[in-house]
Amino acid sequence: MDLAVIVLLAVLVVLVVIILVRSVRIVPQARAGIVERLGKYQSTLSPGLHFLIPFVDRLLPLIDLREQVQSFPAQSVITEDNLVVGIDTVVYFQVTDPRAATYEIVDYIQAADQLTSATLRNVVGGLNLEEALTSRDKINAELRGVLDSTTGRWGIRVSRVDIKEITPPPSIQDSMEKQMRAERERRAVILTAEGDKQSRILMAEGQRQAAILSAEGEAKAAILRADGEAQAIRKVFDSIHRARPTQKLLAYQYIQTLPKVAEGSANKVWMIPAELGDALRGVGEFLSRPDGDGQGPRGTWSDADEPEPGPEPADEPLVTPEEVRVTEEDLQPNLERTTVDPDEFTIPRPSSIDPEAPVRLDDPMPPQDGPGSR
Repeated sequence: MDLAVIVLLAVLVVLVVIILVRSVRIVPQARAGIVERLGKYQSTLSPGLHFLIPFVDRLLPLIDLREQVQSFPAQSVITEDNLVVGIDTVVYFQVTDPRAATYEIVDYIQAADQLTSATLRNVVGGLNLEEALTSRDKINAELRGVLDSTTGRWGIRVSRVDIKEITPPPSIQDSMEKQMRAERERRAVILTAEGDKQSRILMAEGQRQAAILSAEGEAKAAILRADGEAQAIRKVFDSIHRARPTQKLLAYQYIQTLPKVAEGSANKVWMIPAELGDALRGVGEFLSRPDGDGQGPRGTWSDADEPEPGPEPADEPLVTPEEVRVTEEDLQPNLERTTVDPDEFTIPRPSSIDPEAPVRLDDPMPPQDGPGSR
């Protein structure tokens, strides 16, 4: 008797444990449970602790309410230009109604896969290969719109659809690679030509700027040299006017310059200027001029008429200038202070004398227009 009681008590304990286990349910966070009572939908359990009636209520497998990612295998799709391409897709979805996801569709994942394949064939079938390769955003948007509108009554919300890869046939891939290679080579040639063009333009611009700067420098140098020569000429004219040179000095300087004409080994012929007679005449008149007593030139005197030797008169200077000294002011002349007009200085014009006429020492001196006659 005691053994039978013990067995009965053990069975009762086991039944109580089983009843407690079946009546107490804990639903984790982001999960949902569907409860059926006697085979009919009773309620949806939210996360937390719940109590069920044993052997009356039945809890179906929990449903994950988090957003899920499902990758579907490649689908063979024929494009508008009759090319077969393989397209891999990825669908992001989330269960929003556990009751609808349980009772409205048998397997919502398989249903989403089949719906994606059918929609993808419809969308890509209206595009050629190039448009299919470059219009992924458009394909993704159309796929998402169709899937979301259809899966909404299943309690599924499709948040995103992405195309992972579009695989064209191998022959098309080879042609595309050749086309891309040719396009890159064309761009490289264009960029090289453009760079060469820019380089030539920059070099030409630099040469032009260098030529302009060089010409400007030469022009400024020529202007400065001309200004320096002009100042030197004005200084010489000013000094000549202040020194009052005579005709005798000019004739002497002219004769001194003649030998320089014949200098050089390449001179085969020495041209005698027509003014040489005038210069010689002036020098001869100077040498035959009397000593100031008005009795004629020395060359016409005889030994009997030669006067008693007296003191030799002082030589008349060729120029009678004022004492000229170079000062610091002369090294930095101010042309505006020049009081002598260079146009007033007149060089004797020996061309007015006939060079063919014989030289006579007793001829009177020609009138002088230069500053020496003043």
